[in-house]
Amino acid sequence: MITVVLPRRAGPGNEGFLKRFLENPLVGKVVVLETGSVSPLPPRCEALCCDEPGSGRTWNALFSRISTRYILYLFRADVRIDPRAPDRLVAAAAATRAGMVYADYAEYCGKTLREHPLNDYQTGSIRDTFDFGPLILISTAAARRAFRKYGEIAPFRWAGWYDLRLKLSTDRRIFHLPQRLSVVGESGPTATHPSEKAGGGHFSYVDPRNRLFQQEMEEAATLHLKKIGAWLPPSFRDVPISNHSFPVEASVVIPVRNRARTVADAANSALAQRTDFPFNVIVVDNHSTDRTTAILADLADRHSSLIHIIPKRRDLSIGGCWNEAIFSNVCGRYAVQLDSDDLYRGNTVLQRLVRELRRRNCALVVGSYTIVDENLKEIPPGLIDHREWTDENGRNNALRINGLGAPRAFDTAILRGIRFPDVGYGEDYAVALRISREYRIGRIYDSLYLCRRWKGNTDADLSIGQANRNDAYKDRLRTIEIRARRRMNGVTVWKS
Repeated sequence: MITVVLPRRAGPGNEGFLKRFLENPLVGKVVVLETGSVSPLPPRCEALCCDEPGSGRTWNALFSRISTRYILYLFRADVRIDPRAPDRLVAAAAATRAGMVYADYAEYCGKTLREHPLNDYQTGSIRDTFDFGPLILISTAAARRAFRKYGEIAPFRWAGWYDLRLKLSTDRRIFHLPQRLSVVGESGPTATHPSEKAGGGHFSYVDPRNRLFQQEMEEAATLHLKKIGAWLPPSFRDVPISNHSFPVEASVVIPVRNRARTVADAANSALAQRTDFPFNVIVVDNHSTDRTTAILADLADRHSSLIHIIPKRRDLSIGGCWNEAIFSNVCGRYAVQLDSDDLYRGNTVLQRLVRELRRRNCALVVGSYTIVDENLKEIPPGLIDHREWTDENGRNNALRINGLGAPRAFDTAILRGIRFPDVGYGEDYAVALRISREYRIGRIYDSLYLCRRWKGNTDADLSIGQANRNDAYKDRLRTIEIRARRRMNGVTVWKS
């Protein structure tokens, strides 16, 4: 029933590793993907020479030579499979009629075994970095039906696997089995696709060295959005003229809790802005328990343009703090983001952001930032400018990537109509996606912002559980957005 497919496993245990698969009565043969010279293999094993494990040519060649009902694909070499894993995956696929099944795993950290649960796949899980763990089971019949309906896998160098799983997900379920079926070593993070080396990493989608890789991923994602009726053309609504009277033209908004070490730097960088319009700085102090409140009170005494707000509610997250600012009677016509541990780069940032909002009739303008350490020294990858963004396809590609960048400047009237979700992660992404559904988003590609990476960051040293919750939340945002865009395009689909 099964053909096992895996990249070449180096090391003396290669033959024994392959034979263990062949001992399972469900396994008919093993195909080893070779990117170099072909090495001798045991009986019932064959080599497939390929350029990249994730290429379209590789996957089309696999499906042309495989006649079993399923493919069991291993993403990495240092994996130990539960002896019953093939049986369990096949049983789940048969019961759910899934096009693909994946399962949880564990990993050794020194001598400690750490469980690594995975997220359920949903409509919005279209990011190319979705983690399926080290092994997946693919229904060959479901894949071939998808090829007949949507065409074979495109001849991408890296995005072939991504194109395959998007095609599978269009009409068939991708099913997560919440059971540990494998264990991996400490050689690195589990590959989320066969070509992780070519485009992996937290900032890979903005690294200019990965531009060709990212263009392929964007092309595959765009084709998928067109197939499911969620793609939007580059036509935008005009930002309506607000009849509301604003006290100033712009407000810099700084939500903060317990940032005594950095909040004064952030506030002073905002206060130092030079503009041809009046502005203020609204700091929403979310009941800090360190010296943050005292520092802000002192700054407010010395600077009349700094508004220090302490919400009445004690249950707010970052998004709720933003709502406190934008709905206050001191908020300006434009609301401009500044995180409490970051700084503006120079004193013309606010002027440039507001000018771009006005010039291009945008509801949101996003600048570029430079990654720095605690002492404001630039660290790799340096400038994050999101040059992957285009007016033609940015609003669609935003559904594939995990963020739009910083600093962000909003039209306050539009923002009040949308509101921030009251969450502590992804609130900015949620609003940006919603805005991009209707309005133009402008970009500035110069570095306007210094983004500190230090142990105090809210996303530093996340547990697996918290990282999963963050990823699942953004996938849910994408699910909501895809459904809304399909409805805009007149597509009615009830599939979850």
